[in-house]
Amino acid sequence: MIGFKERNLHFDFVVVGGGMTGLCAAIAAARRGTKTVLVQDRPVLGGNASSEVRMHICGASENQKKPELNEGGIVHELMLNNKRVNDSACFSIWDAVMFDAAKKEKNLTLLLNTVMLSAEKENGKVKSIECYQLTTEHRLLISGDIFADCTGNATLCAFTGAEWRTGSEGKDINNEPHAPEKSNNERMGNTLLFKAANVGHPVKFTPPVDVMHFTDEDLKLRKHSQEIPPEVLKTATTDEIRMLFDGYCQDYGYWWIELTGEKADIIDEYEDIRDQLVKAVYGVWDHIKNCDTGAENYELTWVGMYPGVRESRRVVGDYTLTENDILSNRRFEDGVAYGGWQIDNHAPRGLLDKDAVPSFVYHFDGSYDIPYRCYLVSGFENLYVGGRAISASKLAMASSRVMATCAIGGQAIGTAASMAIKAGESIRQVDMKALRQELVKDDCWLPGEVNEDEKDLARTAKVSASSEENGCEAVNVLSGVTRALEGKSNAWHSAGEAKGAWLQLTLQKPAKAAMVQLVLDSNFNLEKKISLSSRRLKQQENGVPKELLKDFDIVLLKDGKETARTAVRENYHRMVRLPFEQVPCDTVKLEAIATNGIPEARVFEIRLYE
Repeated sequence: MIGFKERNLHFDFVVVGGGMTGLCAAIAAARRGTKTVLVQDRPVLGGNASSEVRMHICGASENQKKPELNEGGIVHELMLNNKRVNDSACFSIWDAVMFDAAKKEKNLTLLLNTVMLSAEKENGKVKSIECYQLTTEHRLLISGDIFADCTGNATLCAFTGAEWRTGSEGKDINNEPHAPEKSNNERMGNTLLFKAANVGHPVKFTPPVDVMHFTDEDLKLRKHSQEIPPEVLKTATTDEIRMLFDGYCQDYGYWWIELTGEKADIIDEYEDIRDQLVKAVYGVWDHIKNCDTGAENYELTWVGMYPGVRESRRVVGDYTLTENDILSNRRFEDGVAYGGWQIDNHAPRGLLDKDAVPSFVYHFDGSYDIPYRCYLVSGFENLYVGGRAISASKLAMASSRVMATCAIGGQAIGTAASMAIKAGESIRQVDMKALRQELVKDDCWLPGEVNEDEKDLARTAKVSASSEENGCEAVNVLSGVTRALEGKSNAWHSAGEAKGAWLQLTLQKPAKAAMVQLVLDSNFNLEKKISLSSRRLKQQENGVPKELLKDFDIVLLKDGKETARTAVRENYHRMVRLPFEQVPCDTVKLEAIATNGIPEARVFEIRLYE
């Protein structure tokens, strides 16, 4: 009998789980020269954001209620890549964008369709994982120096015996204002999404499966028609009404088709929950088509079969984020990510809680930090945990679980792992100031952190420009902040046409340029995420953001004479890095030619490195 083919692999950094967290962690580490592997048990990347689930990526901006908090970094880069090629908002193209981003990294090995079966630990360290790749029938034994559990379910942590929690903590644990009096096992559930389209003529619907049957009374608190019933408006609170409106999608993909199961372990019950969700999703559509009005011309174009998960295990880390941290907008010296999404805690039985709004929402202004310690697994020397399973209370997780927040946390993990490996240090020895500065350098903005990089020779330069708008002066490119914030533009805008406009940095002393880095304006005031919802897509413009510089040259000069020139054309990136070969210069000049649509040139930052 022929047995499985075995392969033994070793990497500096092993990332398990290819959702947005794991993808950003792996790319961040690989770009810094770290030999990285990304192990993903599905055929596509992106997790809940992939074509298999099709949930749009939410984050600290709260669907543009706080646009200044939009996440930058790798997750924003992926969205810009998608805007360039995907005006139709096709999730298969989005899958390809993420796939291409991973495959282009020369230090990143991508293992799709690869299931982790077990893990080995020794003396507080993860040593290796055993995997099986379904498509090749390979048994893979993967060892590594540092591991990151980005599985969502904290599967690697569970395999290695790390401590974890589930359910809701009582008030006696963290003294959180919205915690139940006593701890319980209530949790948020799983959801199947669907998509419908108006085809312009009546379409009948016959359920293809046995369905759950719903009445208007059953769905009275779940927005699924054009109007909220008057009797609901009379008794609902302001937050409940807001949530009902937020839950409405013109083309019917509902996040509230949610079930939590009946057993103690929601992971163990995943398949049973999926079976019930199939009945539920087709049952809701049956009600809309055959019992309601207004959907006669709508036809299903897609129904998910792979439920998206909101909650399961939460790992115990070096610090546990709480609701109190969130509501107080707490800042941490080791803050490496931030959140701003509302505390969004769903009904404990999901769709079956017919007399409860589907989500209990607690809003707050501003943002909060997520400390590095939340990503460090207690009792382990080389293990990170990312995504919704980070060290947080149930109520804190109800905010920090959204995918953009998870993605920037993943970028922080990957960056920190590469720094630790390069320095030969423990993950707990990573210098927090240095890590925060590296994240800011990589356009992964952190509240309160500005560019203080001593290696950036542009910080002390003298800035001049061909023209400038009032409030958007040339000197703003040295503000250290790369977004409009608290009423300040923090950007240079040329006055008039982009063509012919220029921005110049004169150095304090001559240098040998190795890299020029720019951060441009991609307009955080407009959504860019792919979505099933026409409502969310209407918040966007097609194509590359028109504010981005499209064509420009970067010119290096020494004693007034040109020493190098790099032409950038058809640009769609927010952050642009241009390498040079130790070119002598005392001046860096940007010569604008064209934008992607607006009249003036816009730049947030220019850096120069030897």
